[in-house]
Amino acid sequence: MFTGIVEQTGRVVAVCEVAGNVRVSIAPGHMWTDLQLGESVACAGACLTVTAWDDVSFSVELSRETVAKTAPRWVEGQAVNLERAMTAGARFGGHIVSGHVDGVGEVLEVREEPGAYTMHVRAPKGLARYLTPKGSMTVDGVSLTLVDVGGPAGSQPDWPAEDFTLWLVPHTLEVTTLRHWRAGTRVNLEADQVAKYVERLLAVRELEAQA
Repeated sequence: MFTGIVEQTGRVVAVCEVAGNVRVSIAPGHMWTDLQLGESVACAGACLTVTAWDDVSFSVELSRETVAKTAPRWVEGQAVNLERAMTAGARFGGHIVSGHVDGVGEVLEVREEPGAYTMHVRAPKGLARYLTPKGSMTVDGVSLTLVDVGGPAGSQPDWPAEDFTLWLVPHTLEVTTLRHWRAGTRVNLEADQVAKYVERLLAVRELEAQA
């Protein structure tokens, strides 16, 4: 489990195929000295298991399914956001994040505003029901607050229901990979866990009522 508060960024330094999976080696800006075999690290928002490490980098393996269902981050030279799993007693500055990518969105526009940057993002249609103004979304591993949301009950009802905007302060841009994003950048999205549980609860309750 993660919080969506990025600890640091890293860069993909090697990619190879191993027994049908894709092994990716990532060099963090500052290599953790207490990293453990089997530990979970959120890499660009995807929860991945550490399979090896050395003094400067660690390796994870992705199934082809994971590669196909996530944004194209798994190439040499690509910068990625990194967060180790949360610990009991640590500050919980973001929101509940599982590291399970629900879909890949696309940045439509990046605009500089006084003191901030705004990003207009389009999610896959299936995630529209989880978007709400001032709600949470994990974008490439970063816990962010939705500002404007399109569609019914959104603050911009004329927009498509899968559209939303983010306001990013300079600090967020400085400590994450978001500063590299431009129109057309594809991003990993994870919807709010609570919203998904509530949806499932209501669906099962309705099914039980019909039985």
